[in-house]
Formats: sequence, structure tokens, C-alpha cells
Amino acid sequence: MGGDWARPVVHWEIESPEPAALRAFYRELFNWRIAEDEAPISWIPAGIGGPEPGPAGHIRHSDRRGVTLYVQVADLRASLDKAAALGGTVVMEPLDLPDGPTLAAIADPDGNPVTLVQQ
Repeated sequence: MGGDWARPVVHWEIESPEPAALRAFYRELFNWRIAEDEAPISWIPAGIGGPEPGPAGHIRHSDRRGVTLYVQVADLRASLDKAAALGGTVVMEPLDLPDGPTLAAIADPDGNPVTLVQQ
């Protein structure tokens, strides 16, 4: 390969004072296989069907500090409705990016931001 190379994102984490509630929220919303036990850390295996060669990201100006997950969904409207029914909040209705994907945004029950990307 020669020389140095860009390091990829290889892991992410969601922290919560009520992890059982968030496990249930994400399990139902995204069909994630999350352990049912009360272990201090609940492992979530990688999904399939995402963009190749893997996740990319960006840094942008914002009035808040933090990290946002971007999760690909098959049906944006259905995912927004389901997130709200599960206790999340719709923060941004679908937005078509010029020459890009359609995005929408939710906050999980703890208020963590999640951007939904139309598959």
C-alpha cells in the first residue's frame, strides 16, 4: 500500500442512563440484534447492505457538541412514524439533498440525534 492511510471508523457507542429502554427502541426501530441481558455493555453486530467500502463521515459547524449516527433505512416515512411511536421525536422531515440522498432526523428517547438515510 505504501505510505500512510486514512483510518476508518470501526466502532460506535450510544450511552444512556436507561440502556434497557434504548436497547428496546433501537431493536424495534432498526431491527438490530441486541442482547436482552442487563450487561453493562450490549454488543450490536454490524448490519448488511450499507454503502461500500464502509462508513464515511464529516465534521461540520454546529451550535452543539456530539456525535450523530446516520442509519440507512428502507422506508424513510415508515421509519419516522415508527420512531415516534417508540418514544422518539421527529426532528427533521425528509429533505432531498441535491445530487445526494434523502435524509430525515430523529432524536431517540434520550434525546440522542440520529439521521435516517433513505436506502
